[in-house]
Amino acid sequence: MKSQITILGSGTCVPSLVRNPCSFLMKTGGENLLFDCGPGTMRRLLEVDVSIFDISYLFLSHFHPDHSGELASFLFALKYPAPSSQKQPLTIIAGQGFRSFFERLKTVYGNWIVLPPGMFTVVELDTQNADHRVFSSFTVSSMPVAHRPESLAYRIGDTDGKILVYSGDSDVCDSLTAIAVNADLMICESAFPDDQKVDGHLTPALAGKIAQAADVKRLVLTHFYPACENTDIENQCRSTYNGLIVLARDLMTLTL
Repeated sequence: MKSQITILGSGTCVPSLVRNPCSFLMKTGGENLLFDCGPGTMRRLLEVDVSIFDISYLFLSHFHPDHSGELASFLFALKYPAPSSQKQPLTIIAGQGFRSFFERLKTVYGNWIVLPPGMFTVVELDTQNADHRVFSSFTVSSMPVAHRPESLAYRIGDTDGKILVYSGDSDVCDSLTAIAVNADLMICESAFPDDQKVDGHLTPALAGKIAQAADVKRLVLTHFYPACENTDIENQCRSTYNGLIVLARDLMTLTL
């Protein structure tokens, strides 16, 4: 069965009735992989008939609240449900510094967010160099990108050899182009229109330029701030990229 990607959030930290903070779900090889966990993610999962108990891997691109703000609630909900209970281990994959970040969360929430032994694993990936791990139903490679010290872009390979790349939040950097080479699908932030560039983020033309250089087959633009809503984002991206362009919207499903 082909891997499926569902956009859970295509927005930002700015509250919106139609766009949750940036997040998506990948179903591959019988596993449910969740990428980022900002406010409203658990509700969006329910809207696509997926329970938090179905998530086996949670990837964090970085620790800003719009990408990690529901993590404590997610863990609390796994630990204290009624009548359901956690049936499979949860693995959190993030950049170096996550364990320290989690310890600081525990100073606030204590054992409320500590899962039972054997049900919680942390994998910290290198934030200075490329990293690579192999799991039973997918592979993951990562590269540091230009946003925060812990920021990573992810490259997921499924059992059919298809490649998904997620930029996380990033400015222009060589590592983002490198990790996206020959990707079948790239989910790339495009936070602001071309004439409103902000440090640490991309615009449609910049995202397109990266995807073009990397020979990405399909480019999904996401992480839209409100300024994007009244802008022809696709046309701006088309100025630098000649592949297939998709503008993300919440609850959209794509096949890898």
